[in-house]
Amino acid sequence: MDRPTILAIETSCDETAAAVLAPDGAVAATVLASQHDVHARYGGVVPELAARRHIETVESIVSDAITQAGVTWDALDAIAVTQGPGLAGALLVGVSFAKALAYARGIPLIAVNHLEAHIASAWLEAPDCPLPCVVLIVSGGHTHLYRIEAGWQYRLLGRTLDDAAGEAFDKAAKMLGLPYPGGPAIDRAAREGNPTAVRFPRPHLKPRSLDFSFSGLKTALLYYLRDLDRAGKPRRTADIAAGYQEAIVDVLIEKAFDAVRRSEVGALAVVGGVSANTRLRSLLAERGAREGIRLIIPRPSYCTDNAAMVAAAGRRAYLEGRAAGWDLEAEASLAIADEPPAVATRAGRA
Repeated sequence: MDRPTILAIETSCDETAAAVLAPDGAVAATVLASQHDVHARYGGVVPELAARRHIETVESIVSDAITQAGVTWDALDAIAVTQGPGLAGALLVGVSFAKALAYARGIPLIAVNHLEAHIASAWLEAPDCPLPCVVLIVSGGHTHLYRIEAGWQYRLLGRTLDDAAGEAFDKAAKMLGLPYPGGPAIDRAAREGNPTAVRFPRPHLKPRSLDFSFSGLKTALLYYLRDLDRAGKPRRTADIAAGYQEAIVDVLIEKAFDAVRRSEVGALAVVGGVSANTRLRSLLAERGAREGIRLIIPRPSYCTDNAAMVAAAGRRAYLEGRAAGWDLEAEASLAIADEPPAVATRAGRA
């Protein structure tokens, strides 16, 4: 069947989400329940609490997606679910629910890699996005650069060696006393600040490296705030947030466009939760226009974790005849193809 109706489920971290993709590939419904109220007091995601909230909400969220799409259960041709990477307990809830539902309905179960889902969000936004192209995935747990070939083969160009960009934003917000989630809080505070008032280091690593490292930047902020407090000087939170954000954005843009040049492609897609950052989007647009590179950034609702992107990746797998067995298990460190195992990270956790 080349026009499937796909139900997708996403529970990789702290968002319970479901979506329905219509036979023509359009998003018929997308529903999401945030857990910000659960984790705000801790300044980060608590894995056990995240899993418990998924258990409480997944059934109603899936039912809401079916209702919103205006389809019946019998109209579903397959169920796609995020297998990993993510928080083990959170993933287990989604995978278990999807397996039971697919088995009960007698339809295929599609396992989706969370990173491939983020990549697929670019094609949700721009179905004519050309291949090959470079994709930057930038989120709370991942900062990866890939070249996507015409046959949907993934070639890893660079990755974070320690903290992801989103992790660096979240921990900075906590140090600055800003609310959770930290990324949007830094973004809001920085709009009132001067990005040149406080200059933080740009971690570029060795020459021509396309890898990332943000742990040193996080430490630089810690020491800067410590020295301010010891000297009894006031914290100019907006300026500090703007300078810190500028350091991260500078590195992301420089490495992304370096990857585009070296890959000799004409398009760059930037996906993941951090791609919703307004400063990053603005400077990417300026750079892309200046260098004649086509830029694709999904709308904010497709940047953060959502099930529409899982449905899009699942649809492609379905059309290629790739289905999972009933022994499917959640994999917290799932990689793409032959990519090396994920580095250890505390992304988003308390």
